Amino acid sequence: MTMLLSRGALAVKRLTALVPDALLLLVARLGIAAVFFQSGRTKVDGLLHITDGTYELFRTEYALPLVPPEIAAHAATYSEHLFPILLVLGLFTRPAALALLGMTAVIEIFVYPDAWATHLSWAGLLLPLVFRGGGDWSLDRLLFRPNAA
Repeated sequence: MTMLLSRGALAVKRLTALVPDALLLLVARLGIAAVFFQSGRTKVDGLLHITDGTYELFRTEYALPLVPPEIAAHAATYSEHLFPILLVLGLFTRPAALALLGMTAVIEIFVYPDAWATHLSWAGLLLPLVFRGGGDWSLDRLLFRPNAA
């Protein structure tokens, strides 16, 4: 039994060495960026012209306490475009991921509380980015830690 566990541990160690953290963080950045960017694109016509339907959604279904719907529509729409682009580039990864994690919390608490499984999966992609950053394959690494090993 000990030999079986030892071989299992060795196999896990070898598999772990095959997949660098930079790849895992890149996949997390791209995956969650796609979710939010696609959502942002449904709110606009053309480049960034917010649709009348978006304003209506924020007046009705997405209504937030203490935030006027027009401000919420603009904040959400621009956030769903800007922060995903930053994540794809790996630029200001931690603040961008934290902002999207905050949006996720607001959506979970005030808009779709029954969609916790979806929001938990988003948080599962965002939390490593908040705590680990963009990884070695990011502009953050290139610009802010050029001499680090």
